[in-house]
Amino acid sequence: MPIASVLGLTTHLTVKNSKLRRQIAFEAARLMYDRQETEYYRAKQKAAQRLCKGWVKPADLPSNTEIRDAIQSFARLLEGDSRTENLQSMRLAALRMMRRLSPFRPRLIGSVLTGHIRQGSDIDLHVFSDSAEAITHLLDHDGLSYQVERKQIRKNDQEQVFTHIHVRSDHAFELTVYSPDQHSYVFKSSITGKAIERASIPQLEQFLSEEYPDLNLEAALADAEDGVDCYRLFESLLLPLEDVKQDPRYHPEGDVLYHSLQVFDHARNEMPYDEEFLMAALLHDVGKGIDSRDHVNAGLEALDGFVTERTAWLIEFHMHCHLIADGSLGARKHRRLRECEWYDDLILLGECDRAGRQKGVEAPELDEALDYLRELGGMFDAD
Repeated sequence: MPIASVLGLTTHLTVKNSKLRRQIAFEAARLMYDRQETEYYRAKQKAAQRLCKGWVKPADLPSNTEIRDAIQSFARLLEGDSRTENLQSMRLAALRMMRRLSPFRPRLIGSVLTGHIRQGSDIDLHVFSDSAEAITHLLDHDGLSYQVERKQIRKNDQEQVFTHIHVRSDHAFELTVYSPDQHSYVFKSSITGKAIERASIPQLEQFLSEEYPDLNLEAALADAEDGVDCYRLFESLLLPLEDVKQDPRYHPEGDVLYHSLQVFDHARNEMPYDEEFLMAALLHDVGKGIDSRDHVNAGLEALDGFVTERTAWLIEFHMHCHLIADGSLGARKHRRLRECEWYDDLILLGECDRAGRQKGVEAPELDEALDYLRELGGMFDAD
């Protein structure tokens, strides 16, 4: 066969295969846009079967990126300007939810961040905690409706259980719970194979200010956000501690909540009108319900913006006071702590911490402790 004929046949086949590929991508996109299929692989297989009535070469199957782009064409065609308005609304809703879930280092991922939404898209967030219950306690106190789903996935001959919390608010959310040590893990996209784009709260705020320069972000959020009640936040962080058990060699009293309430009670006997000190006593171990391996930093991050500098300092260094007591803290570190004006308070907090480890003793209820702090704060607010 002449070379020209071979080249012509090759060009014809390439055009034909390219047309088939686009048709499969279009049909797969329609299936996914209509929510008949949710996975790219199944959608393209079903589309190929419908169009070809038989086996299709893998090379003729479109990529996930091609199908995603076709879905966007559907969305722009069928939804028009409402799609742009809905995308902005979903991004603002994502930021509101992330601020609510700030103790759990939320990250926005997926179509709401990239802009590839379609009708029925939910808002995907990654959250990081040792306990899904710590997150649902916060949702309970905000009066939000949710369902917890545990899904077993087999991948690369390994089975893994993923915990998803589906929240129904002004938009639908899917919160995927990961352990705190996966916070810096690089997640890869099933579409592109590249690292997934993720946005923290500050990153999303910056992104929104650049994407919508004429939008008054805080004013837009204020329309739907009442503000976070700090005592409600404290309660949501403390309640899960009842299920966090401790090493009986150091904590024979049992769970972290019982310990925290004992420490608060001792602190109240010592300094009944010092709100900042009492806050530190009650909240010093809240991070154990989020990340048991690094509870100090987890607690400080969860409480950031809700406690004073002095309270945060006492929580940050509360483990050091035990090293001071047994003489194992290095001289340089000890000297730096002594230079702080709150050093004596730290030593007293350590004494309360060690005293709050008794089995079977009476301790105040959590409601009582929070009401005491709320009333104490109100006394000084009135002044």
